[in-house]
Formats: sequence, C-alpha cells, structure tokens
Amino acid sequence: MLIVAPAISSAPGGWLAARLAGAEAWLHIQDFEIDAAFEMGMLGSDTQQKLSVRNSIEILERWLLRRFDRISTIAMPMLKRLEAKGVKPNRLVLFPNWVDLEVIYPLTETSPMRVELEIPIDRIVVLYAGNMGKKQGLEIAIEAAKILIDRAEILFVLCGDGAIRSELEQSAQGLESVRFLPLQPVERLNDLLNLADIHILPQRADVADLVMPSKLGGILACGGASIATAYPNTEVANVVQAAGGIVCPPDDPKQFAAQILALAQDPSKRLVMQQSARNYSIEHLAKEKILHAFQIQLGL
Repeated sequence: MLIVAPAISSAPGGWLAARLAGAEAWLHIQDFEIDAAFEMGMLGSDTQQKLSVRNSIEILERWLLRRFDRISTIAMPMLKRLEAKGVKPNRLVLFPNWVDLEVIYPLTETSPMRVELEIPIDRIVVLYAGNMGKKQGLEIAIEAAKILIDRAEILFVLCGDGAIRSELEQSAQGLESVRFLPLQPVERLNDLLNLADIHILPQRADVADLVMPSKLGGILACGGASIATAYPNTEVANVVQAAGGIVCPPDDPKQFAAQILALAQDPSKRLVMQQSARNYSIEHLAKEKILHAFQIQLGL
C-alpha cells in the first residue's frame, strides 16, 4: 500500500488499510509539510504554548513514521531528516522525481505560446511556472520586476495558481513588465517551458531541504537557463549549480534582479546554460535511470 504525502493526513488511513490487507505500508514523502508550516510561521509564532503544540505534533509524527515498513523521499537531505525523526536507515529509500525526456525537451523552433501570447521575439521572457504559495517566496520576483522596471526588453511571466496569487497580482499592479497566466493543461507544458529565455526558481530560505521543487526537473529537461534563490549547500543550490544554473540568496531582490539582467544581456551564456541543463537531465533525471537505481536499492 503506497501513500504519498503531502498530505500527511492520508498516512494513518493508508497504514491501517495496509495492515488490514496484510500488505506492506510504504510512505513516499514529497515534502515535509508540517516542518515547513512551522518554519514559515503558518502555525503561529514560537511562544511557549506554540512550542508545546509543535512538540506534541512532532511526537505524533515520529510515532506514525516509525509504523511504516518503508519510507521513501526525493532528496538526500530529506532522508537525513527522516533519520533524525527516528526512522531506521534500513527502512529508508531514495526515490527522486524523474522527468520523461520524450515529453519535456528543448524545441528547435520558437514556442507556439510566444506567438499566441503576442510576445515579440526580441523580448526576454523570465518565466515562473508552478504553485503560487508561501513556500515559493515569489514576492522576490515582483520586487525584481520593480527594480528592472526601466528594462522594457524583460518580461516576467508568472504562470499558475495558489494561495498568494491574488496578493502577487495586487503587488504587481501597474507593472507592464509582469504578466500572469492561468494554469496550463499538461499537454501544453513543454510549450510553456520553452516560452522562457530565463527560468526563475524562487524558494524561501526557511524551507530549504524541507522540499525539493519538482518543477526544477522540467526546467532542466527543456534545457532552461535557470536562476534559483537558495543558500549554498542546500539541495536546490547543489542541483542548480551542477546543472549549470545560477544561485543567489533568497532574501536579496537586488542581487536577484542583477542576475536576471546580466543573463538577459548575455545570449551566449544562456546557450551554454541551456545545453548544460539538458545534459544534466539526461544524465541524472531520466525515468529509466531513476527507476533502475530504485530497483538496485530494493535488490530487485
């Protein structure tokens, strides 16, 4: 019985169903939603009472995690966090997200979405595509757009939906250099990703190594030149840099904007980054390679 979290609230029912069926209970964790909620202050500030609540929830979480026969997650720092929560190493499995490289790939011609959206070929599209929630720290993208307001050649495109989209739209009012797009159907994903000249991957510092954004795989598979906000030696920073991308601090809009401007003005550097990104995806993110490594871990 395989249970995928989030939401961790599905785990008790899945575990019970596995036991009633006489099956193994396997929990796969995409991100640590409870840890992230506390770190971002979504469940209150760290008063003594709130600390007591957090301790109680974490005790319950550790008890639940130890009930599962196997627990997998998508990055090494997340495996280490599970060990810190009391899960025995012999029950842990690394199972990263993969990308279907035949579905997501670099287009040899201009993305048809650029034509549909009437974006001139000489404008530099800075794209964010994904969930618009508190974990993403997308406020830095709006701040960067404000800093670069006089650079008419740069267009920020924010595609997706989420809890703070309306706040972002309000913050971006009056900025002609920012456009919002709705969620796109999955069959348009490759066209959407290839719309970008530069991909941005904002991430709040307080969720570093609690989550590993799955959108990064698509960015690399389409051969995207990327700029991420992350501190050194976090998993996001390590992957982005290994794939030829740029990393800057999560809390520095001026540096973020400066990196965007520099890359917008350097098409030859973007080309090198695009090639590095695609090569990294072929070497590390291909579905067949990840499944093969997964099978080896399980002795299959």
